[in-house]
Amino acid sequence: MQPKFLLAQIVATPGALAALAEAGHAPLEFISQHVAGDWGELDEQNRRENELSVKEGFRILSAYTLSDGTKIWIITEADRSATTILLPEEY
Repeated sequence: MQPKFLLAQIVATPGALAALAEAGHAPLEFISQHVAGDWGELDEQNRRENELSVKEGFRILSAYTLSDGTKIWIITEADRSATTILLPEEY
């Protein structure tokens, strides 16, 4: 898949890294979906917002559920300087 936008620094919270490891997932699995425009489990309104955000340079959010049911978010900042993997409760 072609990336929809560029990424700079990729970081993750300790909670998100632990959740990914516990569920047997690699962070890149979800980063690649995020940058390709697979926004995960967002409703249609938030999907449209992400598409606008890609074009206009706003913040981009994706939401995914790991195989054990844990939810993670991936947020790319508006200036594209950082993309963070985190648990929703860490926001």
